Amino acid sequence: MLLAVDIGNTKIKAAVFEGSALLEKFIFSHEDALNGVKIILKKFPKATQSIMSVVGKEDNNLLLWLQGNTKLTAVNHTLQFPFTNKYATPATLGIDRMVLAAGAVLQHPDKPRLVIDAGTCVTYDFTDAENQYLGGAISPGLQLRYNAMHNFTAKLPLLYPEMPQSYIGNSTKASMHSGVVNGLLHEVEGFIAQYNQEYQDVTVILTGGDADFLAKRLKNTIFANSNFLLESLNLLYLYTNHK
Repeated sequence: MLLAVDIGNTKIKAAVFEGSALLEKFIFSHEDALNGVKIILKKFPKATQSIMSVVGKEDNNLLLWLQGNTKLTAVNHTLQFPFTNKYATPATLGIDRMVLAAGAVLQHPDKPRLVIDAGTCVTYDFTDAENQYLGGAISPGLQLRYNAMHNFTAKLPLLYPEMPQSYIGNSTKASMHSGVVNGLLHEVEGFIAQYNQEYQDVTVILTGGDADFLAKRLKNTIFANSNFLLESLNLLYLYTNHK
């Protein structure tokens, strides 16, 4: 069994896998990281292997504990990935983006893929049919957009994601919801259209904390999977350890 741990900007997500099957998923705060992982391994004592990727702040206590209690694969830029990295500044490419690209390559071979991760930020990561990672884009996520309007204006309230009833907002709150949600939806649709113009039959994968929220309104054919990063960690582990 494998324990996959994703240390994100706002939360820590973990899952236990047996082969390709996800047995159970867990979400906890950074403060509860070490205790949360101990509880998971008490429930799944056969999870003697682990893999961890870090986007948020490094947790040295968790790292040391996993090294001492499991056989840990720490994902970093030196790990072998199933794609050729064509990013102009490969050392600055986020580990989470590399993991998502690896999962897309391994799960959808021989075709171009666009992974859209709608989390704190929205990241777009593209690999072509020749398994070359070409890059993508980064933009503010839903809550960041709400926060920015509240923090950098005098009177706009702090709101949280809510699906607008109409694209024409008839109040300040309705206008903000329309601007944030419809704005991001148009952004996503626009990026998908651009990639489909240049590449044929692009497989689009939508993941992240806001994936399910956005997927209901997207017109394009996509694979919505909020667990894709954890599944990609599992696929990357299988790739690096069983080649």
